[in-house]
Amino acid sequence: MINKEGHTQHISQQFNMELEEIRSHLLAMGGLVEKQVCDAVNALVQADSGLAGQVREIDEQINQMEHDIDEECVRILARRQPAASDLRLVISISKSVIDLERIGDEATKIAKRAIMLSEEGEAPKGYVEVRHIGEQVRKMVQDALDSFARFDAELALSVVQYDKYVDREYKTALRELATYMMEDPRSISRVLNVIWALRSLERIGDHARNIAHLVIYLIRGTDIRHMKLEEKRRKVEEIIQGEH
Repeated sequence: MINKEGHTQHISQQFNMELEEIRSHLLAMGGLVEKQVCDAVNALVQADSGLAGQVREIDEQINQMEHDIDEECVRILARRQPAASDLRLVISISKSVIDLERIGDEATKIAKRAIMLSEEGEAPKGYVEVRHIGEQVRKMVQDALDSFARFDAELALSVVQYDKYVDREYKTALRELATYMMEDPRSISRVLNVIWALRSLERIGDHARNIAHLVIYLIRGTDIRHMKLEEKRRKVEEIIQGEH
């Protein structure tokens, strides 16, 4: 089992370095993606098309990072043939970069909506919800990455639990915006752009939850994705108790 103090140590110092390197590359990519989400939300609520353009430009860099980290994982699998916790680390990183790349894609979609809304000029209803849910999912991404950095199953579980809250907030916002569009049909085009931005934020929360699931798999070797929330809590409590 992996604990918060770090990963398994090997006789081969070179292997240790390779494992630590791909983990640091994942966290660096995660930091850039987190900034991308934050900037995309700010671009939308501030009608800042310049900032939105920067978010879209970074997307190519994110895609390249995913490709490079995936190649590093494949090389380690081929050359080192890792087993047990080392294999789980490489698999978890390989899968997490896919979720990070998709978070970047969703941030780029929000930036696209930001540009469209800034061109329309008038700020529609829904910006409060975008800012609110945007901050929530940005924190989910941050906590998912922190749990990966610290091998922290408890923090990873909190991300999984919080995703349910974000889903409820998203559905509430949709109902309010649908009512607003019915009351003011002239707002439909603008508010639809906000709804699509909210949809992207909800998906970002889902990808952060996926990364948190992978952290728990990494630490324990248990796939909790299809368990009910209570079962997930029990599994994580077992992990925490096993660390003490």
